Amino acid sequence: MAHLQLSAVAGAGARPAAAGGRGDEMEDVALLDSYDEEMGLPPPAAAGAEAEEAHLRVTGMTCSACTSAVEAAVSARRGVRRVAVSLLQNRARVVFDPALAKVVTITGAPLSSPWCGVCRRASAMRSLRARNRRVDARLVRLRGKLGAPVRLRGSQLLTFESYCIAFKVEDIIEAIEDAGFEAEIIPESAVSQPKSQKTLSAQFRIGGMTCANCVNSVEGILKKLPGVKGAVVALATSLGEVEYVPSAISKDEIVQAIEDAGFEAAFLQSTEQDKVLLGLIGLHTEKDVEVLNDILKKMDGLRQFGVNNVLSEVEIVFDPEAVGLRSIVDTIEMASNGRLKAHVQNPYTRGASNDAQEASKMLNLLRFSLFLSIPVFFIRMVCPSIPFLSTLLSMHCGPFLMGDLLKWILVSIVQFVVGKRFYVAAYRAVRHGSTNMDVLVVLGTTASYAYSVCALLYGAFTGYHPPVYFETSAMIITFVLFGKYLEVLAKGKTSDAIKKLVELVPSTAVLVLKDKEGKHVGEREIDARLVQPGDVLKVLPGSKVPADGVVVWGTSHVNESMITGESAPIPKEVSSVVIGGTINLHGILHIQATKVGSGTVLSQIISLVETAQMSKAPIQKFADYVASIFVPIVITLSIVTFSAWFLCGWLGAYPNSWVAENSNCFVFSLMFAISVVVIACPCALGLATPTAVMVATGIGANHGVLVKGGDALERAQNVKYVVFDKTGTLTQGKAVVTAAKVFSGMDLGDFLTLVASAEASSEHPLAKAVLDYAFHFHFFGKLPSSKDGIEQRKDEVLSQWLLEAEDFSAVPGNGVQCSINGKHVLVGNRSLMTENGVTISPEAETFLIDLESNAKTGILVAYDGDFVGLMGITDPLKREAAVVVEGLKKLGVHPVMLTGDNWRTAQAVAKEVGIEDVRAEKDGSTVAMVGDGINDSPALAAADVGMAIGRGTDIAIEAADYVLVRNNLEDVITAIDLSRKTFSRIRWNYFFAIAYNVVAIPIAAGALFPFTGLQMPPWLAGACMAFSSK
Repeated sequence: MAHLQLSAVAGAGARPAAAGGRGDEMEDVALLDSYDEEMGLPPPAAAGAEAEEAHLRVTGMTCSACTSAVEAAVSARRGVRRVAVSLLQNRARVVFDPALAKVVTITGAPLSSPWCGVCRRASAMRSLRARNRRVDARLVRLRGKLGAPVRLRGSQLLTFESYCIAFKVEDIIEAIEDAGFEAEIIPESAVSQPKSQKTLSAQFRIGGMTCANCVNSVEGILKKLPGVKGAVVALATSLGEVEYVPSAISKDEIVQAIEDAGFEAAFLQSTEQDKVLLGLIGLHTEKDVEVLNDILKKMDGLRQFGVNNVLSEVEIVFDPEAVGLRSIVDTIEMASNGRLKAHVQNPYTRGASNDAQEASKMLNLLRFSLFLSIPVFFIRMVCPSIPFLSTLLSMHCGPFLMGDLLKWILVSIVQFVVGKRFYVAAYRAVRHGSTNMDVLVVLGTTASYAYSVCALLYGAFTGYHPPVYFETSAMIITFVLFGKYLEVLAKGKTSDAIKKLVELVPSTAVLVLKDKEGKHVGEREIDARLVQPGDVLKVLPGSKVPADGVVVWGTSHVNESMITGESAPIPKEVSSVVIGGTINLHGILHIQATKVGSGTVLSQIISLVETAQMSKAPIQKFADYVASIFVPIVITLSIVTFSAWFLCGWLGAYPNSWVAENSNCFVFSLMFAISVVVIACPCALGLATPTAVMVATGIGANHGVLVKGGDALERAQNVKYVVFDKTGTLTQGKAVVTAAKVFSGMDLGDFLTLVASAEASSEHPLAKAVLDYAFHFHFFGKLPSSKDGIEQRKDEVLSQWLLEAEDFSAVPGNGVQCSINGKHVLVGNRSLMTENGVTISPEAETFLIDLESNAKTGILVAYDGDFVGLMGITDPLKREAAVVVEGLKKLGVHPVMLTGDNWRTAQAVAKEVGIEDVRAEKDGSTVAMVGDGINDSPALAAADVGMAIGRGTDIAIEAADYVLVRNNLEDVITAIDLSRKTFSRIRWNYFFAIAYNVVAIPIAAGALFPFTGLQMPPWLAGACMAFSSK
């Protein structure tokens, strides 16, 4: 046979095949595949063209091995940079360089080469001309235009000369087809990406998860989906949070992927601002649907909508700049003459409804199973002791005993009707290469049921009736359902914290209607979720504030304890800020909404709690690993148990008296094996961490401590150092000027004006104190009596009495500098003066030392290179600061103070609160940083654990791991103590979960039987398993 040889050529000249038989070797690659080294072509990065992306639909894949085969086949092609294949989506995404080209000469090779599909098909042609046409057409489709015709020498040789081949998408299709699958290009319109790759975060409810292995399976599937950036699944809440690019994958495709993996899924909510799900009242007939469609089509600002008449819902995508959500709801009601009424679906209400439905469904299954299983158990255990019933059940019904036949009928219903959910879940898990609790239940119950059926049929044909164990499978399924029902109830209780927060949101709001001139013309009650920024809302005494806003009329006191933890009512007047969800106690308030929906403080708190409950603590990795190997180990132990008892019985290693008279060695061993499968429980391991984290985050939220994730919660238990920022953290953050002294001929008023003008552009808390002091110095006695009047007067005159500052710049840690009247001004500490060559007089130095010794900060001022004066500023300590420092010391935590203030002031403040260390030097221990979350964000991010102190409105700080909403330092101790107790509980959970299986499995396997004679029946093993994780 002749040989087909591929050899590269440089330019148009051919290069002979390498000596030594290299040309005779048959390459196990596709036709015209990569020969980078021989051709000396540039690497893909140097090809000089932009990479292109192709999306293909691949059919015929059934498992992960198929996806690996497709990826390998496509990756082998020259020019392919990246390949991603999705089994669930039946898609392939290929990034390639279309500019790559190579020139090759093909001379000689056997047409039967295993890698040459083109040649094999060509050889099947009956004529030389047919072969030419077939091969040429195939290659044109494969490679594009060829540089020379195809010629066949004789009947078995092919020669292609000087082909310049450009990479095309057809190459990818050919590679996939050569791998044994079918492929087609997905139209560009279906996969094109917009320039803006906006990422959304969506929440899905996922049902059917029973253990940590299920969580891992769902997460793994989601993360492999094209367009999914990240996914987190929580077993305890049955929720999944997916970050995805909506232009690459839709929420429906995500739901489909989860369902294809064997779980139930439903979309709850997303972060997309211009999409809303409306519930509809009155949508009953097709005519109603047509009316709704007509209304929505005529509405301006609606991009798209989809009506689900089964659920009476409509999903709307709209332009918030063109139309408001309230306008959409009002238009639907008015245009339908009141027949259709729309309301915004509350995702939390839907979630609670799903929880209730799941619990109700599980309870109904449990009742049905009990209804059928109790008679089976009664027939097996009680009836033999009652002569009349024993005689009745011993009667024959054809070849079967009456009692056995009744048990078979009842248990068959339990096994295949009630237990269908276990079979479906187990099949889906095994199909995707994973195992879970359902697999163990199916194995145990099926083994018992199958043996009992075989024994029943054996007795019917032989007349010898061996014992049957139908009650075993029925009772196992019943106990497992009971355990799952308790599990559903337990999961519901762990999310009580979020439910309580959601209940704070009022359902309705009173909208104040105004005319064009701003006059009050009426009021209207609306859904609180339809409030828009700028709306003026009326808040009656005893009612809840519907949104974050500012008081525009009225005075009252508001109870903010549910948000900030402050038990005392907070007085509110015009310009006061109010928080949605708080309770108005006395007077009527009119507030203007500033933040609504997901932007409110309460919504952000709920979001933080949800995120924390969704996140996984690093310690969860241990449970995930154990869960991944648990079921295979249990099945192996069950097989070993059966084999050991059966072989020992067959060899006569134990007395026959151990086996019941109407039983045998096989049944005796099988019961032990079934007990091992049924008693094992991975659920406790899977629930140990998420339930504890959920409870901890809920307790923390109730105490004003918001945790941003399980990893932060875990790190906090190991904190050895707590670093406090001084200003605003240990102190109240309300600096006041206590002294101002001039050491030059400048007038005090001019001095204060100079300093205030320089500090006016600064955002530092001390700058505000300087401005307030100078303002009151100049205008004291000329101010209105009301607070609003003072602020208004201040705004009016601020631009009039301050000097114009140019070239302003802040010097971090030192102060500010600028130019006023063409002269250089410095306002700051000693370092700033020294660096700019300003000399401080001895008198001023003495005065400054005296200030610093009394825990006051000295602000030095220089004008045109000369020192002119200084100001003393103090920031009172928080009343709980010293108590918190002492409490941390009792916990074994070393407190440290961090400040950019001078050394004497820092030492004085530290001494007052009991802190001995004013410098933070990390020695490898876990360090927590406590700051105000704004100026200290770099330190908060750099610390092992960042704790941001703020009052509600600071909860969105990205840098911190903890947010202490109440602005109380005592919550630092709460956070650390909560972490330590939580992970102590988690470790105990792991201990008991492991201890249960370590003790229970040997007992179920009969380890104690030789010494006690007690055997655990499978149904009792099922009961133990049901209660093990509850």
